[in-house]
Amino acid sequence: MSGVSGDDAGEVPRWLDEDEMAAWLPLIRVVQELPQAIDRRLREEAGITHTYYAMLANLAAAPDRRLTMGELARLTTTSPSRLTHAVAVLEERGWVTKRSCPSDRRSQYAVLTDEGRALLERIAPGHVAQVRELVFDRLTRAQVHALADVAAALVAPADVLGAG
Repeated sequence: MSGVSGDDAGEVPRWLDEDEMAAWLPLIRVVQELPQAIDRRLREEAGITHTYYAMLANLAAAPDRRLTMGELARLTTTSPSRLTHAVAVLEERGWVTKRSCPSDRRSQYAVLTDEGRALLERIAPGHVAQVRELVFDRLTRAQVHALADVAAALVAPADVLGAG
């Protein structure tokens, strides 16, 4: 096989077994198709992506409806530059404002406005209904618990996943 370095030349690839492939292939479809379906509906209803919705929802759940830009980026797994652009778009629409952090001049807060909260209150029921339809209505209670365990196990090494 070309492209194999000298260190890896003697190693035999550890292929996925039948059970792992049976889990992996459907997971790939879910990872690709679920965000697309959610994005499509949110774009139709509110003209936003799921990433923007996640930003607004995280702000709504935060104390005083505000988070530092760094914390919001971490919670939404968004790069700082992408977050800056997204918050600018959300600001233009009147759903978020930025405020300086009084204790750290280098930090800024993203703050959910009343208009942003009203938007969430309007679109959240449809979003939750879609999530139920696409995910939770298809699972037993035991599968929901298993999904929570699997998701937690996969998210736990977030630094590893992000390292590529």
